[in-house]
Amino acid sequence: MVVAAIAEAGSAAWMYGDPENHALQHAIAAHHGVDPANIMVGEGIDGLFGYVVRMFVEPGDSVVTSQGAYPTFNYHVVGYDGQLVTVPYCNDREDGDALLAAAAECQAKLIYLANPDNPMGTWWGAEKVDDIIAGVPAGTLLVLDEAYGEFAEPGTLPEIDVSSDRVLRFRTFSKAYGLAGIRLGYVVGNADLVAEFNKVRNHFGVGRVVQAAGLAALADQSHLAWVIDQVKAARRRIVEIASDNGLTTVDSATNFVAVDCGRDGDFATRVLNNLVERGIFVRMPGVSPLNRCIRITAGLDHELDAFAAALPLSLADAN
Repeated sequence: MVVAAIAEAGSAAWMYGDPENHALQHAIAAHHGVDPANIMVGEGIDGLFGYVVRMFVEPGDSVVTSQGAYPTFNYHVVGYDGQLVTVPYCNDREDGDALLAAAAECQAKLIYLANPDNPMGTWWGAEKVDDIIAGVPAGTLLVLDEAYGEFAEPGTLPEIDVSSDRVLRFRTFSKAYGLAGIRLGYVVGNADLVAEFNKVRNHFGVGRVVQAAGLAALADQSHLAWVIDQVKAARRRIVEIASDNGLTTVDSATNFVAVDCGRDGDFATRVLNNLVERGIFVRMPGVSPLNRCIRITAGLDHELDAFAAALPLSLADAN
């Protein structure tokens, strides 16, 4: 459905897209059972991060995140002269209590939390996330990145409360909807907070073809369900491949699995480089102790077959 929508919209690409994203905004709002005023559409989560930092962070303001968490958010903070304050992961999960404590201590303007997490794939349940939201200090806003939310099991994502001015929730079409090359995301939140994006956003940033693709993707929920099932099967296969090679994995609620290489970052880097030399592109976290792992994205059967063949050779070379 999406490919057909893109093809149909392509002949009209000479026209600007609707700067208000009206049809897509209303469709997303209906999907989540909220008012259109609670939705802001943008050029992927990364673009929306840039806007939220621009809206709230002035030079010298503190922003709290986890050491080793998604780096693109940090680039925006640094770009607007904000001061990053980081706290370590705890047992491979972002430490919500430590984030809140750090934010209170430095009077942070923003806290960044991903649930499910990138790069480890871990998650907190809805009750814990609600507790974190409730604990956000006055004058601070929680930037809740739910890019991988569609892959998570029920009970992971809290109910949407658009009355709260403590949190903005960020969603994307890049992951489960399979539109990473389109660049389409959105924010769900308090109407007054959401309206602030209109002061800084690129009103023509979401093009006509992108809007058509988003509408078609949202309407094709059966395809979304199929993708989610395929990803779950691929995660199980990655766990099996790791186990067959004597490696453990981190439980994941995303479209990737963190495979623990059993030693340190230098060893994991050697494994990664050996896989790349064999045509298998994988990634890894950037800080210790997370960087003992390599991150394997869910793939098709023939791709995972190639990974299964390359991993033992890459481990042997690394040793």
